[in-house]
Amino acid sequence: MTGEHTAPMSAHSTTSPAVLEATGLGKRYRGTWALRDCSLAVPAGRVVALVGPNGAGKSTLLHLVAGLIAPTQGVVRVFGEPVGQRSSALARVAFVAQDKPLYDGFTVAEMLRFGRLLNPRWDDALARQRVMELDIPLNRKVGKLSGGQQAQVALSIAVAKQPELLVMDEPLANLDPLARHDVMRSLMAAVAETGLTVVLSSHVVSDLEETCDWLIVLNRGRVQVSGDIDDLLAAHRVLSGPAALADTVTARIPVISDSRTERHVTLLVRNGQGAPTLDPRWNARGVNLEELVLAYLRRPDAASLPRPVLIDS
Repeated sequence: MTGEHTAPMSAHSTTSPAVLEATGLGKRYRGTWALRDCSLAVPAGRVVALVGPNGAGKSTLLHLVAGLIAPTQGVVRVFGEPVGQRSSALARVAFVAQDKPLYDGFTVAEMLRFGRLLNPRWDDALARQRVMELDIPLNRKVGKLSGGQQAQVALSIAVAKQPELLVMDEPLANLDPLARHDVMRSLMAAVAETGLTVVLSSHVVSDLEETCDWLIVLNRGRVQVSGDIDDLLAAHRVLSGPAALADTVTARIPVISDSRTERHVTLLVRNGQGAPTLDPRWNARGVNLEELVLAYLRRPDAASLPRPVLIDS
């Protein structure tokens, strides 16, 4: 594997304004950096998959975006405004924490009433309609609901706030497969109806593959790759061929992952402009999302990479 990490690629210029931007963003807890040198930009109207293993810094990044914690270094902007406790832009942001911030002793109706009191842009008719369409009784105590129903109530409250940016930290954690599917289907319906931008984190790529169109891979507190998913997939390919040919390729093309046996090698590479013509003994194919994510997460130099691969869209 090469240690090279070249400058960001640009598939085409962005036409959508950035809803979310981070520049040199970092958060340190005592002597440990949970997030370091994080720079990214997310255009409006995207459904963003924030992917990484446990402890990668996903929750820290989302809490910084939501203004729940302050950065140690750098800045995060939402709708062009630096995020802080008094940031007016936060009125346009809804945040759903991993532990579903609901009160077990409240009924669903009481939770909706509580949401109405806290949010000046609250759409009570929308909240009640969503809950009723999901067959969730308004008089049921939140603590008596299933995990999937609790997730749907939390999502309904977030959507009724009428945000322009919805941030969700592991919204599918601890849900069974059917509930996961139902929550994602409900979320995508809300996106279709409102056009809001969504950032949701997960460490399970398959949960997000069919619904998200923008990818951020975070590992060891650093952004590994960020961009439009279709563009990212098109910008990478898998090469397989004789091990004896590997060094000639790794010297000329950025290699993300390198798997070798004595006679055979499989490389996941990044296509660059003016990519060299390969020996006909190489077989080339496209990559899928899970292959791409795992390749970047497995890079042994992940903690020392100076800048992410970015693809503008």
